[in-house]
Formats: sequence, structure tokens, C-alpha cells
Amino acid sequence: MGKLLAEDTRRHHRSLILQHLFAEGSASRADLARATGLTRVTVSDLVGGLIADGLLGELGAPAESKVGKPPTLVGLLPDAAHIVALDLSPADRMAGAVVNLSGQVKARVEVPLDGDLGQEAVGLAVDLAEQLRAAIEGPVLGVGVGSPGVVDGRGVVLDAHNLHWAGVDLTGILRRQLDLPVYVANDANTAVLAEYTFGGTTAADLMLLRIETGVGAGLVVGGALVQGHSWAAGEIGHVVVDPAGAPCACGRSGCLETILAASQLRRGERPLASVGTVLGEVLSPVVAALNLHEVVLAGPLDLLDGELRVALEATIRQRVMADSAADLVVRMSPLGDDVVLVGAAVLVLSGELGIS
Repeated sequence: MGKLLAEDTRRHHRSLILQHLFAEGSASRADLARATGLTRVTVSDLVGGLIADGLLGELGAPAESKVGKPPTLVGLLPDAAHIVALDLSPADRMAGAVVNLSGQVKARVEVPLDGDLGQEAVGLAVDLAEQLRAAIEGPVLGVGVGSPGVVDGRGVVLDAHNLHWAGVDLTGILRRQLDLPVYVANDANTAVLAEYTFGGTTAADLMLLRIETGVGAGLVVGGALVQGHSWAAGEIGHVVVDPAGAPCACGRSGCLETILAASQLRRGERPLASVGTVLGEVLSPVVAALNLHEVVLAGPLDLLDGELRVALEATIRQRVMADSAADLVVRMSPLGDDVVLVGAAVLVLSGELGIS
């Protein structure tokens, strides 16, 4: 037990150093000691280990130094290791990428679904991950996956209607096939993690709405991802907005997804402003209850960043208390089509290095 506690303490202290360098950039060992509250001896030991592992590098002295021996800066090396990232949310394909430690996509691969569902779709995801891993020269930190549907804390896909998955242990399958750490989460949750980590936001309370084949939301409140007691937080796509509406993949009728999914928006059966108003009616109680700072849209720019977004924001402001919406920002994600892939990489960064 004592050994386990010592290892956990060392891992925690290592994460403190990596998190500071990740968030603030290069620093001296003395700076790291002051920022983390660790002793200089502890910092020096940990930094030495991280340099030996290849994650950190010595970057020389700062441009402006005081009189005397200048300190040596250390920093995270973005290409010290790479991550295999998968986005399984598109309707007609699976997307994959090699992502470095700073969230940059270094290579991409897409494979068509061609109607593959169930076990065939599982096999396609495994093949895609293996193809990406084979393309990486050097260390692989792990595999991150953004999957549609409800995904539990062990990375089991409990229910993904569009892929005909129920109780699929995608984490275990990929781990056995690739012999790497694997992290699987709902695609909207991975997207909001990408936004929080690499999207340039300063908000600690935000919702990201992911609109693609289906509709899902990811929530960060107080800087922490909200998953819900049954891992279904953010499943607003299956809130019924019109009981007499079109049939939904979930088996009910008139779900939000039946009017807001990208394919439905492109059909043009409803004006985009009208859909934005409906979405605002659905989101207003959430914005008010959580006092969210940002509502971020991720999906096709031509459909979302115009009348729909304007109507969404106007409806929320009309329906919630003025104080709740005083600083509200409704915007598009700057990460574009990469938002789920980058978020899948954040799963690995957090799980393996303790940084986000």
C-alpha cells in the first residue's frame, strides 16, 4: 500500500508539472516549483525523469535574463508522442487522425461505412485504428475515440442507434487488438473537451452542441465534464419537441434530432430560423439552470452560422432572466470538423498524462 501511495503521489506531482507547462508554456525549474508548490528537489527529479522519457526538452535561457546565471527553460515537446484519434459520428464514414500532444492533426484517414453496422462497423473501427497506428513513427500515447450514443465510464457503448450498437465494449476490443491505452467517450463529450482545452475559451461553464448525423450536447460546468448518473447527460437530441412529428431512430416521434440533424436541415422542410427558435426553447431552461457562459455550435457552418444561430440566441435571451444571459456567448466552434478528433486526443492526454 505504501508503494502504491508513493507511486500515486509521484504521478500526481508529475501531472502538476505537465499541466502547468501545457497551459502556460515553457518555464524554469524554479518557476515550476513556485507554481506547483513542490520543492525544487522534487521538481528537479521529476523534470529529469520527464526529459529522460522524451516528453520534455530543455529550451535554453529566456530571451531576457537578469544579471547572473540565467535559468534553463523546459517545455513540453509536442511531437514527443502521438495519439490515434477516431471520430465515429459521421453518417457515411469513420474518420481518424494522428494527433500530437498540442492537439495538432498530423495525418488523416477516412473509411466509408458502406452500410456496415453492428459487428461489421466494430471491425471497421479496429481496422482504422490499426492503420493509423502503423503510420506513426515513434511512441504512441494511446487511442481516443468519440462515439455516437451513450457511453459509460468504462468506455462501453451502451446504445448507439445509428451504428446498431448496444453494450459494445469498444474500449476492451481496441485495447486487446492494439495493446495500447484506449479511451472511448460520447462524441459530444469529446467535442466539448476539445473546445475547453484547445478552443481558446476562457469559460468554465459551457455547452457544446454537436450537430451531425444526430444531435448531442457536451457540458462542462465549473471546469468539469458533466456525464450524469447513467452517462446520458447532454442527450438532448431525443427530447420530444413535436409528438406528432417524424419518427426518430430511438423509436419515438418528433425528437429534436428529427428537425435539427444536418440531413434534416439540408432538406429545408423548415426555415433555419424556425429551427433555431425551437432549439432556443429547448436550451433556455438549461442555460438558466446552470447559468452557462457559452453555448457553442459544432457542425456545418453553412447551416448553423447564420439565421439558426441568431434565432437561437434571441430565443434564449427572450426566455431567461436578464442576469442569466447578461454575459452569454452563442458562437461556432473554431475547431470545425476536427472537434471530435481533437477531443478524442484530449481523452488520452487527460488519462495518460493528467493534462487537459
